[in-house]
Amino acid sequence: MNSEQYNHGQLMKCGIDTFISKSVEIRRPQLVSVGNHVAIDTGFYLTTQADIGDYIHIAPYVSCIGGEKGKLIMEHFTTIASGTRLICSSDGHKGEGLVGPTIPEAYKDQITYGTITMKMFSSIGTNAVIMPGVTLGEGSVVGACSFITKDTEPWTIYVGNPARPLKLRRKETMIRYAKELGYER
Repeated sequence: MNSEQYNHGQLMKCGIDTFISKSVEIRRPQLVSVGNHVAIDTGFYLTTQADIGDYIHIAPYVSCIGGEKGKLIMEHFTTIASGTRLICSSDGHKGEGLVGPTIPEAYKDQITYGTITMKMFSSIGTNAVIMPGVTLGEGSVVGACSFITKDTEPWTIYVGNPARPLKLRRKETMIRYAKELGYER
């Protein structure tokens, strides 16, 4: 943690015991709130609004795109593994207009905007892709290289493309430890 860090003063809010790598790119820092005990590693790229809770880890080379209309919410005790793509807005590609961020609004194809919400204790594995408007249920896990287009059920592990439920996840110890740290669900 002795590496150079991102300028926390640019953020709307930044808590204590927080490490943000200098190589992080946050396009709208005034729309980003970061809690306590957070580590955000090299190469994180964020173009959306974000509310990042406490005891969070965002691994290297994660991207979250969607512009100022998109949003990422990470509740306490959530993690995102390397290479994950969080898509908070997506062009429709239906031929109803032109596609891309430089196209004037009147000429654009349909765009889907949404908030991606990670409920407490949820985690995303390496190289997963999460689409706009998805809520990861409390304690749910998305396996490596999985593709999520719909909300997940609490305490369930999802894998595949498209992702499907695999099995339930144990929760008792995690909830007990969180309570010992002063957090309630």
